[in-house]
Amino acid sequence: MPQYLQRGSIPPKRHIAHRTSPGYQGEGIFYEEVISTEGFHRAYSIAYHLRPPTRVLAINAMPPKPVAMAEPDALRHIHLKTSKIMRVQDAIHGRLPLFQNADVRITRSRPALEQELFYRNTAQDELWFVRSGTGRLLSMFGSVPFRDLDYLVIPRCTTFKIEFDAIDQADLLIVESRGTIGFPSRYMNPDGQFRLGAPFCERDLRGPQWVEPVDSEGSYVVELRDGDRWTQYILGNHPFDVVGWDGLVYPFAFNALDFEPITGMVHQPPPIHQTFQTDGFVVCTFAPRMLDTHPEAIKVPYAHSNVESDELLYYVAGQFGSRRGVELDSITLHPHGIPHGPHPGTIAASRDAKRTDELAVMIDTFRPLHRTEASLALDDPSYPFSWL
Repeated sequence: MPQYLQRGSIPPKRHIAHRTSPGYQGEGIFYEEVISTEGFHRAYSIAYHLRPPTRVLAINAMPPKPVAMAEPDALRHIHLKTSKIMRVQDAIHGRLPLFQNADVRITRSRPALEQELFYRNTAQDELWFVRSGTGRLLSMFGSVPFRDLDYLVIPRCTTFKIEFDAIDQADLLIVESRGTIGFPSRYMNPDGQFRLGAPFCERDLRGPQWVEPVDSEGSYVVELRDGDRWTQYILGNHPFDVVGWDGLVYPFAFNALDFEPITGMVHQPPPIHQTFQTDGFVVCTFAPRMLDTHPEAIKVPYAHSNVESDELLYYVAGQFGSRRGVELDSITLHPHGIPHGPHPGTIAASRDAKRTDELAVMIDTFRPLHRTEASLALDDPSYPFSWL
């Protein structure tokens, strides 16, 4: 979890009356809400509302949105070209699911419209990688400004709305996670602080900026998502009516270029690039970095057989030294059971290179990933033979 933050007005102790000033309506107190994880066992935040957060005027079932999965095919390497996917709907409803398993769904989104209604994922944490676009993630916790190459970590049950400065620049990779998205435990010391030597630290994380509460009654629509089940809640007041909060559960941003790569004399394995961790997958950031310094070092990755994980790579910027034929916004999947490695010619081509300008996001899953029907239209069927 990120570090403890406090915003706005809170009382000196938990679970005591946080009294309002004269002129506020209601019972003379602000209304406490505890946002907890793993029941009451893990991290939590406590927020104080102008009105109870339970004021629901109506509940409407929405049509479910199941994802059509592709029929099982041969076990092979996969290359998807996603740079030309169409701009459709908003960033919530315009997602194009490409791969999923019981732990994760991986989607691309190139929205054509701004989000109008509030959204709340009740069952999954969401990790948004902003391929391009600037704007603000708005929630009851405040405003998180974002920019190109930001990760946005959005805990489940966060009601939010995203605003882009220019919708035609918005381009996203969105990861929906059953497990809590956190940081690798080896980066943290026993006191809960990032270790000296970790590839990023608390200063790199950008939590919400304080925004004054919205004091407004009316009908406010929140679209709740619970897996493939969708429900529309009509609230009796604006959901961003929080006068203050504190804790460790809140949305935050981290820019991929703030990742500090660890390098060595010879090639370092992918775990040194790890950025986020769940119980079902990890996320790594291949950021621009110096290359290996040993005079005989092979500066591209060695051939590797994935024994217990599927490896998905999203190519964002630069020239990926070990690959031919991939392009910006390509996605490759190197599944368990078969080796992958540098393409012919890339070892010799990298011999005199001192650094790489590549930027890529890698998702390694511990269960096999399955393709969606939508992914078939983006497939490059020649990719498995590109090592010849």
